[in-house]
Amino acid sequence: MVERKFFDEMGPDEAQVRAPYAEYANWFEGEDPRSLLKKSAEAETFFRRVGITFNVYGQKEAQERLIPFDIVPRIIAAQEWRQLEKGIEQRVRALNAFLADIYNKQEILRAGRLPEHIIAQNEAFLPQMMGMTPPGGVYTHIVGTDLVRTGENEFYVLEDNARTPSGVSYMLENRETMLRMFPELFTRMKVKPVSSYPAELRRSLSACAPPNFDGDKPSLAVLTPGIHNSAYFEHSFLADQMGAELVEASDLKVIDGRVQMRTTRGYRQLDVVYRRVDDEFLDPLSFNPDSLLGVPGIMDVYRAGNITIANAPGTGIADDKALYSYMPDIVEFYTGEKAILKNVPTWRCSEGDSLKYVLDNLSDLVVKEVHGSGGYGMLVGPAASKKELADFEAKLRSNPDNYVAQPTLALSTVPIMTKKGLAPRHVDLRPYVLVSPGRVHITPGGLTRVALKEGSLVVNSSQGGGTKDTWVLGD
Repeated sequence: MVERKFFDEMGPDEAQVRAPYAEYANWFEGEDPRSLLKKSAEAETFFRRVGITFNVYGQKEAQERLIPFDIVPRIIAAQEWRQLEKGIEQRVRALNAFLADIYNKQEILRAGRLPEHIIAQNEAFLPQMMGMTPPGGVYTHIVGTDLVRTGENEFYVLEDNARTPSGVSYMLENRETMLRMFPELFTRMKVKPVSSYPAELRRSLSACAPPNFDGDKPSLAVLTPGIHNSAYFEHSFLADQMGAELVEASDLKVIDGRVQMRTTRGYRQLDVVYRRVDDEFLDPLSFNPDSLLGVPGIMDVYRAGNITIANAPGTGIADDKALYSYMPDIVEFYTGEKAILKNVPTWRCSEGDSLKYVLDNLSDLVVKEVHGSGGYGMLVGPAASKKELADFEAKLRSNPDNYVAQPTLALSTVPIMTKKGLAPRHVDLRPYVLVSPGRVHITPGGLTRVALKEGSLVVNSSQGGGTKDTWVLGD
């Protein structure tokens, strides 16, 4: 008998379906596979009609693609979710405390719990934020915590997305699609809703507004780099769902010490900007002088406390992969508790002994760029060719500070719908967290990304992955 290598969240076989999937399995048995495959095609048509696309970079020509959607939900039990919520909230509170400290008193450095070079030599650290406390004291207003699972109660944090986490629009559209195609399932099963996210986002951002806003409620806008950005669909979607303005840099101007938005009736004061523009391009007077995507002078308004920028500039230091390996210490330092959610063991290639280990075991490890994202610039050792391994070894030797390495985890699998029936594929999970003064709100579920290619561990949509609806069950 061959031992199973991966934990299947639905169950090892049809006779041993796990409890969260029991009702779904009963329903699935009574369905015609041909009808379900037709539903899959309908979902693709719906996504194409709505325009749920993303742009792929790093190729000769950028391409706009549909994100593949799988109709088999990923189902999480209520008790499992409660434990995840505790761990996520603890981690997000620690991240905000870390950012407040690192841009002010830097007590964690004084205590020797974090080496100074991790901050001083990190390009994600912004000296312009030193001594700056954002309105409401919140730095990471929106966080996406990437989780992977390896067993029954084995969850790991793969990375923290504290800059501008993307994908929440796909979470919402995935649920809308499932409600439209399988309404009977939602009457049979107690699935917690996610539709309140845009309202919660507006509420959370409004609670972080500067105290001196005009009128009864603060004015909000989503700042986008424009239609050519890979996440532009999400920018416009969230602005529409929140009832906020969607603006580009050319729509904004600093007037009388406030950021103001051009309208048909003249300029109007903005109080909160949910920016989807990277730090480097946010303000040409403070950062990249060649930027056409930012608002000249917005950082001066921000420092004066007259606007909220979400997420705060400089939050990228909190999701830097070199810092990731110190997260258990960071959580303990700021909360006084051991981390509930575990980190994946990580080797920092900037350290001689770690680099030697990584080079000696390259074919067994996953190697990532410290500032990388989207699955770009990484090596999955077990799936790499000899040439890919040799090329990556050369990169490591020439610039070891740019990389970290982790073991190849036995990621859990969840079934997808194929022409031959259900088939297991590897997944991860990105829950979305909203932070406001004294409150942390975690949407029940999040975005499940799935590696559609058999055996693949890379779930990123830019690398051929797809998405699923994530169901958190009620009690």
